Amino acid sequence: METQVGAGHTEAVSSIRASRAIAVIAIAQLFGTSLWFSANAAMHDLQTSWHLTASGMGWLTNSVQLGFIVGTLISASTGIADRLPTSRVFAACGLLGAVLNALFALCSSGFASAVVFRFGVGIALAGIYPLGMKLLVTWAPTRAAQTLAWLVAMLTLGTASVHAIRGLLDNVSWHLVVLTSSLLAIAGALMVLSLGEGPHTRRATSRALTGSVSAVFRIREFRAAAFGYFGHMWELYAFWTLVPLLIARAVADGPMESTRDVALLSFSIIGIGAVGCVAGGIFSKWFGSARAAFIALLVSGCLCLMYPFLAGKIHGVMQLALLAVWGLAVIADSPQFSALSVRACPPELIGGALTLQNSIGFFLSACSIFAATSVYHSLGTWISLILLPGPVLGLLAMSPLLAKKPRW
Repeated sequence: METQVGAGHTEAVSSIRASRAIAVIAIAQLFGTSLWFSANAAMHDLQTSWHLTASGMGWLTNSVQLGFIVGTLISASTGIADRLPTSRVFAACGLLGAVLNALFALCSSGFASAVVFRFGVGIALAGIYPLGMKLLVTWAPTRAAQTLAWLVAMLTLGTASVHAIRGLLDNVSWHLVVLTSSLLAIAGALMVLSLGEGPHTRRATSRALTGSVSAVFRIREFRAAAFGYFGHMWELYAFWTLVPLLIARAVADGPMESTRDVALLSFSIIGIGAVGCVAGGIFSKWFGSARAAFIALLVSGCLCLMYPFLAGKIHGVMQLALLAVWGLAVIADSPQFSALSVRACPPELIGGALTLQNSIGFFLSACSIFAATSVYHSLGTWISLILLPGPVLGLLAMSPLLAKKPRW
């Protein structure tokens, strides 16, 4: 009896410790990923100062995506994600990203130099986002679907936070807005560094890594989850990039057309995705990650199709409501796809597999951002049809997972 009580007490202490670690990692992820769209918070100022078009802003966003792709490819091919201490790599990349983001604010002399600095920020983010997911799994592997939902919720808020900063500090220089995200990233790096590794960390050997990371695509369940994720990624970041433009169009000549109002509305529509992530995590607990991801991707795909037909016929407030529902659904499937990939992947290869999956996904997102921002001024709200193939193909790719009995 005493042994059982002692074991129960130890398990309870371990659970409390894991919950605290999850909270630390989630907040650090929020702070670190605020670097991602820091340039977009300064969109209006940069368009005025550097005479940038929507296409130019698309290139600034894509420079981060391309840097992320290069960083994740380096990480996956060298085994950094599975060989080195995850918390130290996360912290180092957080500090590097903060410095490069600050250089973007303080040293950019124009568009060309800004692209270089933002590319560097993207490389640094390759050590924050996917490794944040891996670190979380090392603390609570049996609760991956729910804990990853909180982590991606923090990514969503981190992405949206720069719009909130811009809206709340609308009278200050864009440089200060960008520097604020650097300070947040430094705080997140120090939090993870002090936390250290999770108790379920498994390091891969050089022999185990050789050819194995790419070989995970031979696993049917991993392949279905990954290709569903790829369809989701074609839509997600292009939508987030277009949000300020779609809002500005919806509120044009209305009472909320100021730069401050557009920034705060952008924060709301992107940030509400955090609620979608948490709700998806709760849903997955009862019905499985595959069903949660399928429903979210189906809703966002329907909105891709419906939005241009409705936007021209309804009031601006209703357009904002549609965008809010879209923002809620567009990210809710992301943590569930990652949870499905984690479940299908050998534990010692989780870091590299997620990093490779992210790399391909963000390459697709860079393509969709380029396509969408290049023709936005010609297509207007019809631009959403360019995003539609992602959800359609993603739903088809992941459909085999729906036949499996839920495991979380």
